[in-house]
Amino acid sequence: MMLIVNGEEQVVEAMTLAEVLAALDFEGDWLATAVNGDLVPRDARERHIVKTGDRIEVLSPMQGG
Repeated sequence: MMLIVNGEEQVVEAMTLAEVLAALDFEGDWLATAVNGDLVPRDARERHIVKTGDRIEVLSPMQGG
């Protein structure tokens, strides 16, 4: 299925957001995720079904000051 991940088209064989993250080698409990502008909490990623064309943002916290 074709998804937009962090602004880039990706073709991924996945049904859930958790599977997308694994397929694209995003790891870590510290990641923040959003699908189509809606925050998806870490504990909901296994249940969140993705659809062709979904816009997924994967964010990591920034350090510094």
